Amino acid sequence: MPATAEIRYTVMDFGTLDGWADDDHAAALTVFRNTCRDMKSPDWSSLCRLAADDPNPRAFFELFFRPVMIEDGQDALFTGYFEPELEGSLRRSARYRYPVYAMPPEARVSRPWLTRREILTGDAMVGRGLEIAWVDDPVELFFLQIQGSGRIRLPGGRMIRVGYSGSNGHEYRSVGAELIRRGTYEPHQVSAEVIKNWVRRNPTLGQELLYHSPSYVFFREVSEVPSDRGPLGAMNRSITTMRSIAVDPAFVPLGAPVWVEKDGENPLRRLMIAQDTGSAIKGSQRADVFFGTGDKAGREAGRLRDPGRMMVLMPIQRAYALLPESAI
Repeated sequence: MPATAEIRYTVMDFGTLDGWADDDHAAALTVFRNTCRDMKSPDWSSLCRLAADDPNPRAFFELFFRPVMIEDGQDALFTGYFEPELEGSLRRSARYRYPVYAMPPEARVSRPWLTRREILTGDAMVGRGLEIAWVDDPVELFFLQIQGSGRIRLPGGRMIRVGYSGSNGHEYRSVGAELIRRGTYEPHQVSAEVIKNWVRRNPTLGQELLYHSPSYVFFREVSEVPSDRGPLGAMNRSITTMRSIAVDPAFVPLGAPVWVEKDGENPLRRLMIAQDTGSAIKGSQRADVFFGTGDKAGREAGRLRDPGRMMVLMPIQRAYALLPESAI
């Protein structure tokens, strides 16, 4: 846990979770099984073995877990992410001229490495065969890097899938927040689609806007994942539409069930599984909801920016061990 944060833990009762009884606990249990075998702690491993025995789903969670509210003083925020689909080719051409790069070995050693601007305008990547594919839209490529994974449709219809391999070590800076700072848009107007359209209308200024974020993400090909399954998350397993979330692993163990109470225009009450991370996902009450693959999922994910609260379901002994002695 971050040493500088003032962290507060509250063990909750399932009866205080809004909408708990109405959720599809069987769907959540199925997703939990997908990654719990990769959780190495003995208490999690034991629960994973119990989950494999096909228990009553709701009873399983209520009997062996306790919801824990983890607060670090920051307001809760839920956003959405998705798996983009880009048009691309394995060969460079007049149309397909924007490279999707694999990670050079020196970028793993020298931290931070070159900035986005230096990578794209310099010669550090030239002639090294690090191009996985070439795509036709630099704006979509920028947002592919934000999402961390995606599919590239090649001429003829074949798909390749790419996943996060690493970054250059620079902190991500929000281009949406930069447009707000400049007075170009009001906060309620900004979405991924608005940013994309602005960059396309203003290609020179748009390129400079994308350089505002020095962070750069590198990829690896993960086409062994079947097309009918979700992309690989941080646990190297496929994630599930509207059941997987990205979290800050400094607070939430990867693989843990998390009860989400998202407010806003379309309230969401659902048990999800923490199976992914993201460079912009920082804090104990911060989560990114996975909306699926393609443009429709992207539009829905881009509209999500809502308050609420979330509770991590912890094994019972682990939950109470988080409390100060005076609270037990």
